[in-house]
Formats: sequence, C-alpha cells, structure tokens
Amino acid sequence: MKIMIVDDAMIVRKSIERFIKQTKLEIVAEANNGKVAVELFQKHLPDIVTLDITMPELDGIGALAQMLAIKPSAKIIMISALNSKNTVVKAVNLGAYAYLLKPWKEEDLAEILNKIMGASR
Repeated sequence: MKIMIVDDAMIVRKSIERFIKQTKLEIVAEANNGKVAVELFQKHLPDIVTLDITMPELDGIGALAQMLAIKPSAKIIMISALNSKNTVVKAVNLGAYAYLLKPWKEEDLAEILNKIMGASR
C-alpha cells in the first residue's frame, strides 16, 4: 500500500517517515502544505495519508475534502496538535479515518495502520 506524509514541520514528517519505514508501506510523497499535498495526492493516489491540520496555503481540513473527492477510498489519518472537539468532529464528518493528537505515540499509529492494512487484505 502507498502512503503520503503531510505536515508543515519537517521534524514531524521525518519522525513519521522513520516509523513508516518499519512497515510494509511505500512512501510515495511528502508535502509541507495542503496545496502541494493535494497536487501530489492527485499524481500518486496513495491509499493512506497522514495529514496535519494547521498548515500554510491550504489547511488539512480543506486538503482532506479535496483528497477524498479525488479518491473516496483513501484512508486519511489526521495528526494534529489541535485538540478542538469541533475540529475533530469536522474532520471525521468529512471522512477522516482517524485522528491522532501530537505528540503522537508509535503504538497508536501502528494500531491504526494495522487496521487499515488488515481491512485491505
């Protein structure tokens, strides 16, 4: 399965990347803002996306909606420091598969990824 990592903080992208490299997932793209993320999403059509919410150009909520319009079967995992109930509800209502709070725990991301990969078999 293909995955794309989206976060405006390079340190977060690298942290997720290090974790993903321990899995069977193929990292096909990384982006540091929502606008670039949507462009790369359309080009690579990943199965899974880790997506920050607070980013320049286009926030994660806007990117989420556009990505799911392109590929409704994509599993979008929101990873954000925003702990607002409204934001979480909005993301889930738009179709986010899961929502992790920063700082995220490897075991939480592993559990989500295992559910996604298990469901695709």
